[in-house]
Amino acid sequence: MEEKKQRKSLSSFSILFIIIIVLGIITKFLDGAKFTPMELRDTGETVSQVIGANVFDVVMSPFYGFKDAIDICIFILVLGGFLNIVTKTGALEAGIQNVVKKLKGNELVIIPILMFLFSVGGSTYGMAEETIPFYGLLGLTMVAAGFDTIVSVGTVMLGAGAGVIGSTVNPFATGVAMDALKGINIQPKTGLIMLIGLVLWALTTAYAIFVVMSYAKKVKNEKGSTILSLQEQDDMQEHFAKGFDDKVVFTSKHKMILSVFAITFLVMIVSLIPWGDFGITIFDKWTTFLTGEPFGAWYFGDLAMWFFIMGIVIALISRMSEGDIIETFIDGSKDILSVVLIIVVARGASVLMSTTHLDLYILDKSANLLQGLSPILFVIGAYIIYVLLSFLIPSTSGLAYVSIPVMGALANKVGLSADVMIMIFVSACGVVNLITPTSGVVMGGLEVSKVNYTTWTKFMFKHIVVITAMNLIVLIIAMLMAK
Repeated sequence: MEEKKQRKSLSSFSILFIIIIVLGIITKFLDGAKFTPMELRDTGETVSQVIGANVFDVVMSPFYGFKDAIDICIFILVLGGFLNIVTKTGALEAGIQNVVKKLKGNELVIIPILMFLFSVGGSTYGMAEETIPFYGLLGLTMVAAGFDTIVSVGTVMLGAGAGVIGSTVNPFATGVAMDALKGINIQPKTGLIMLIGLVLWALTTAYAIFVVMSYAKKVKNEKGSTILSLQEQDDMQEHFAKGFDDKVVFTSKHKMILSVFAITFLVMIVSLIPWGDFGITIFDKWTTFLTGEPFGAWYFGDLAMWFFIMGIVIALISRMSEGDIIETFIDGSKDILSVVLIIVVARGASVLMSTTHLDLYILDKSANLLQGLSPILFVIGAYIIYVLLSFLIPSTSGLAYVSIPVMGALANKVGLSADVMIMIFVSACGVVNLITPTSGVVMGGLEVSKVNYTTWTKFMFKHIVVITAMNLIVLIIAMLMAK
């Protein structure tokens, strides 16, 4: 036990800064290295060599990461204020206690229901950054139900992540990839892509639910079976173990506040679904009055102001004074500031890769290795390449625009399916984004949950191997059938 207590882990910030420094050093060694000329999507400029990073490139990368991620950063800061207002009303605590009491003995039921919903969000619109608020909420719920924070992290991250792995109409994955394929005059087969996505979604979601439920059952039955270190257990008790207070009454005011709370999140989800892509235009007529954008076109700026407004509405229902509203909101934003900073630094690594063209160099050299391989080895090789690229470029849409014109064209050139290549890209990105330290969602979610990155990777290691193997079998079969 003593050894468990002594275990020390690097903080998320240290891990990310080390990655940025290492990337900078790698670019210096590869300074001037040539690759097949590629056109940058943002500027139209054609580039063909790696640019070695200077000290100022490394130093300034978090700043440019902040500029690149300003929308999500503002959203999370507002979200922190909103959640603190809800917490201050007491409605959240009363509601959670009410749910847990009603589910006494059947707490496990919460897990598959929530994971299924998260996975649907991941598959349909790439639910990722939007999950950040749920880590804190489910931390409270799961600990109150007798589980630990690994269960809450697994429910959110594995739930939404399984959906992203099996993306069907996800505009940030399959949507962007199909658009990139059209850019090189290859018409994607939407039906085939959605079918493969549906199979990957079903298998991965089922396995993810099994993993989290098995661990949760073990933790609930054997309190000493948690993989959290003693320090993490202390943090869990401090931040999430509120305990039951029999004097807390679930009042009609609490119910009203939680109803508004639920509507707020429902609107967030509905506003992000790309309705226009499905030919649904009803929202265009009546949802523009608040932010100027219809549902389906909302992004983090729109969401930030939506949560800001609804935070004020909830505060007024609770009859908080003007001073209390401001103080509570600011305190909530302060509490979640560390998550914002983690996202900033994580985005800095991606910015450094892009400005030095190291991402394009790795893509070009990796693609050359696939030529002449059998379909089975081609799929495995392409998957490995995307795993590597996803560690370096955590932005799914960014990676799609950079890589699909190269990898899709390569598959088409050797007589294989460019449509299956899209799903290789989607699946590999999805798997990596469950654990990559360069993802602000992973590191931010863990920070909110007070779980160390090393603890999460220890929990996920064998499951990542299983998910990868399942996905590869599906993708190989699809490639052989589509050939």
